[in-house]
Amino acid sequence: MTDSLFSGVKVIDCGSYIAAPLATSVLAEWGADVIKIEPPTGDPFRELIRLPGMPTSEVDYGSLMENRNKRGIVLDLSTPGGQSVIHKFAGAADIFVTNLPLSVRTKLGIDYEALSALNQRLIYGSFTGFGEYGAESGKPGFDQTAYWARSGLMHEVRASGEDEPIKSSVGQGDHPAAMSLFAGLVSALYRRERTGEGAHVHSSLMANGFWANGFLVSAALNGAGFVPRAPRSRAHNALSTPYQASDGRWLLLTLLNEERYWPKLCASLGRPDLAEDSRFATKPDRQRNSPALVEVLQGIFHQHDRDHWQAVLAEGGIVFEVVATPPDIAADQQAVANRAWSETSEGHRTVSTPFSIDSVDKTPLQPAPSFGQHTDELLTEAGFTGEEIQALRADGTVA
Repeated sequence: MTDSLFSGVKVIDCGSYIAAPLATSVLAEWGADVIKIEPPTGDPFRELIRLPGMPTSEVDYGSLMENRNKRGIVLDLSTPGGQSVIHKFAGAADIFVTNLPLSVRTKLGIDYEALSALNQRLIYGSFTGFGEYGAESGKPGFDQTAYWARSGLMHEVRASGEDEPIKSSVGQGDHPAAMSLFAGLVSALYRRERTGEGAHVHSSLMANGFWANGFLVSAALNGAGFVPRAPRSRAHNALSTPYQASDGRWLLLTLLNEERYWPKLCASLGRPDLAEDSRFATKPDRQRNSPALVEVLQGIFHQHDRDHWQAVLAEGGIVFEVVATPPDIAADQQAVANRAWSETSEGHRTVSTPFSIDSVDKTPLQPAPSFGQHTDELLTEAGFTGEEIQALRADGTVA
């Protein structure tokens, strides 16, 4: 077993909710020593799984995903004592990450200018909703607003232009945005190895939303004309649309190379005659008669359940995928084979970071720290004496 990729790298996570803390979780999974700073009221993300409509579980699956493999301390940064502690931590750190509002950082003495003056090698990771500059730089943003809605993704993924906009799932923008911030942090770490200089790294939900929707955003930036999304019954391409099986579950066809796959699909569905049907014989024919083809194919798919069609289409070499439900995902053997999940010694599982490096091991999955779990340990490591730690507890600086 080799050393973990980021062994010896010390990271301060002074963020809340998802994107910024998840970026530091990636560092922690690859061996960095990540210190999670929480206010006396706790990271509000701890309460997210208790909101109405959230999946219910005795396991805090949210914190396990976003704050695994970290050590935790509760610190009141609104006090001079709290600021002195965070400054001591930052002075010895390699990376500092926060998504607190820009004005709050200045008030708490944890803005880039303040911390880089203490540690010129520090890589300061800043994450915001709408970017560092401009009139909206201080505007609050979550992934559903700054990523999903502002980027146009919310508009584009509707079943058709006639349907209402739909909300994203929790973290749907935060998780890919976290990987973007992670990329910026490790790029700055690489640069520091070459120059010895720290850096100010920043990313935002809005920027990542535009990146995710980049194909259509690029079209809009270049004056393209847009065609409204049609309902499934009037789909522009019947061979790149979802179909419902007899058990109510769905599959998605994506036959971009129609000349190759259209005859194969007809054979797999037990309808080789469709390949000779004059309405569907050529690609222009299929496009012109797409609503009729959707109706024909849907009638075929309604004859059997999804498991039947999954086996038939796979055997036929058809490009498709099941529209997975949460139970499907939890039982996905292809994910298991590729180590997409990490598991604690207690048997709790969460999603692993989405890349691997041969001959370099990730660190074993550890649960998220409980509230202030490592306070004394971290303060002692930072050089505080027992008497000083007692004083910090007495005046409420730490909890």
